[in-house]
Amino acid sequence: MNQKPAKARNPVVGLITVVVASFLLPVTLTGSSIAMPGVAADFHNSLPAGQWIVNAYDLTFASFMLASGSFADRFGRRKIFLAGSIGFAASSYLSALSSGIVMLDVMRAIAGLAAAMVLTSGSALLAQLFEGPARTKAFGVFGTAVGVGLAFGPFVAGSLSTEFGWRAIFLVPAIVSTAVVFLTGMLPESSDPEATKVDWGGVLTFSTSLAALIFALLEGPDLGWTSPLILVSYVACAALLAAFVVVEQRQERPMFDLSLFRQAQFVSLCVAVVAIVLGTTPLLVYLPSYLTAVNGQTTMHAGMDMMMMTVPTVIFPLVTGYLLRWIPVRHMVTASIGFIAAGVAWLTVLHPGIGNWAALGPYALVGIGIGVSFGVMDGAAVSSVEPERAGMAAGMFNTMRLAGEAISIAVVGSLLVTFTRAQLDGKLDAFDGPYGHNPDKLANALNQGQLDGPAGTVPEASRAAFHEVAANGYTNGLHTALWVMAAFVAAATVLVAVVGARHNAQQKAAAAAETPGTVPQETPAVTEDVPVGAAH
Repeated sequence: MNQKPAKARNPVVGLITVVVASFLLPVTLTGSSIAMPGVAADFHNSLPAGQWIVNAYDLTFASFMLASGSFADRFGRRKIFLAGSIGFAASSYLSALSSGIVMLDVMRAIAGLAAAMVLTSGSALLAQLFEGPARTKAFGVFGTAVGVGLAFGPFVAGSLSTEFGWRAIFLVPAIVSTAVVFLTGMLPESSDPEATKVDWGGVLTFSTSLAALIFALLEGPDLGWTSPLILVSYVACAALLAAFVVVEQRQERPMFDLSLFRQAQFVSLCVAVVAIVLGTTPLLVYLPSYLTAVNGQTTMHAGMDMMMMTVPTVIFPLVTGYLLRWIPVRHMVTASIGFIAAGVAWLTVLHPGIGNWAALGPYALVGIGIGVSFGVMDGAAVSSVEPERAGMAAGMFNTMRLAGEAISIAVVGSLLVTFTRAQLDGKLDAFDGPYGHNPDKLANALNQGQLDGPAGTVPEASRAAFHEVAANGYTNGLHTALWVMAAFVAAATVLVAVVGARHNAQQKAAAAAETPGTVPQETPAVTEDVPVGAAH
């Protein structure tokens, strides 16, 4: 495909610009979860409204990933990168200045859309700035920066929140993003002359279908799973998804090539990445709230605890790359999911007052699983399809990952509320105050990191008993949710292992048929030069 030639610019400055912008994206995702307790204390919002701080960002990020790539090809990569950087900076400033939860949620949705524009156009610009081995190194720096943002995002956000309040979590990225806007003038411009139109039908049907599903999952516990609005949302989701399939089948250049889902290996890897994000993203979002509520930790302390899980995500992609010399990639993919399943199950050791040494094992095991997946998943997904469809497969795979993040946050959030409420049912009748006889209200408060506030409404003589009942109910609800998550991820591990083994056997049989008398060997590693870390 012909590209409009890029003007000669300083590639190092371009790399710095794209890397700094991309580093902000995972920091903002994890930072939003750290901000939830402070936001709830200021705005007195409901739990679903608080969850939209994170979910609105992830939803629009996922929904517009492929569309943003189309915009970049059609209108110019630097233009879209600039527009995304401006949008990200502006929405982050307005998030910091929000006067209510609705304004904050809307600004996070806009920030997610802008983040999709920055990430897709930024990676395309790097491909224009560098060639050959330099391109591989540039994408290595790019992936590392995104991984570092994920690893240290909770600590950075927690420190900002503890020292300056939750608004600083959004203000600091806004300031940094403003610097990125000014550096964008150093980037080259490029576009795809064959990209003549945008798949608006696909964008609208996919985005609204995902939004309807997320809304139903978030609001279901409060409104009731059989309430008319929730049922209408599910029906709308199904209808819009069906419309999306019809629209994409009629497109000459579809945003989402649905025929890829006929390939079992690619589908199994999509299931794998959804399982990985379901087993990990909710931990980044909800464990800080648990630690601040039950253990009375500051947001900075909770962020430091989360580093036991996030730091391995920086180290183990490098370890994985080394091990792929001897271990087949399909075994590494299966191992990554298995580590996460085991780690999530092991996290049921969490209890009020648990020390860091007791929690280090499960946190580290989950982090190792994430790190291994960063090292192999993108390459495995792209390698599961024909080379000429690699770009489309990468875009679809990252869309599945981001959509899975948004859905997993909503699903696990709903499970946490439901399970915590069930644990508290009938155990608050002995307490006076607004939370006595009201497990629904207390469950919502706990899942936003609030326990001291509700405990303060109880007479002092009963406060210790109330705290114990609330902490144990929240802990038991969390344990049940963790077991559900672990079971899903474990099932995905088995699926990926079975499909991978079958796919490998088919490849050996095909190779043997082409070259009689030879015994084909399993290739230990993915040979394609694929950028890693596009989603986080």
